[in-house]
Amino acid sequence: MKLGILVTGHIDEPHFDEYVNYSHMFQQLFKKAGEHFEYASYDVCEEQWPSSVNECDAWLITGSASGVYDDTPWMGKLKKWIVHSHEQGIPMVGICFGHQIIAAAFAGKVEKYQGGWGVGPYTYQLNDLELCGLKEIRLNAVHQDQVIHKPVNARCVGRSDFCENAILMYGDSILTIQAHPEFTNEYEKDLLELHKGNAIALEPSQIALDDMNDNPKTMDDLAVAKWMARVLKKLP
Repeated sequence: MKLGILVTGHIDEPHFDEYVNYSHMFQQLFKKAGEHFEYASYDVCEEQWPSSVNECDAWLITGSASGVYDDTPWMGKLKKWIVHSHEQGIPMVGICFGHQIIAAAFAGKVEKYQGGWGVGPYTYQLNDLELCGLKEIRLNAVHQDQVIHKPVNARCVGRSDFCENAILMYGDSILTIQAHPEFTNEYEKDLLELHKGNAIALEPSQIALDDMNDNPKTMDDLAVAKWMARVLKKLP
């Protein structure tokens, strides 16, 4: 099946060539999880769009440094795209910014969280479900914005003490996740080292880096990748 990746941001950091781009990160994640798709990428933040919502069998919306509340023309177009795609029954996954703009498309509320930045590894409790036998999952996160009020058509299936609406499901066809299963520990650390005290607040960045260096832990990225793939492939 063909998975369309709607790219909403870029890796602009110098010397990050090894990470390529967000589309590549997701393709590598699915490959490591043993999930196979035919891929097409569309740089929608640069107004590069598929011809229709039916051009691919499923869609994935990436993260971005942009805020949903910026409400740029391409974001407005993407929100309409999300609603139309859902009306057509096409499965979709949204990650970080993707999680937020899908919520916004269905009249949820997204804003900068008063509690500040969430960076580094976080543990998310799963509500009323198990994932590969897990009742909680650990993923890397980098965000200041959150879905403060979820849409009425969404149910919360995962949360943390820092992020109440961390994982949302819309029926069985849309899965959205605030954290970044595609971010390896290496990328997360490089990103925080580069931006701490500048684009990302210093104190939470340093706490996260110290924790990652002193207490390295395995992320549940592959289990989450399989979950994402099941939704995209319309599997139970």
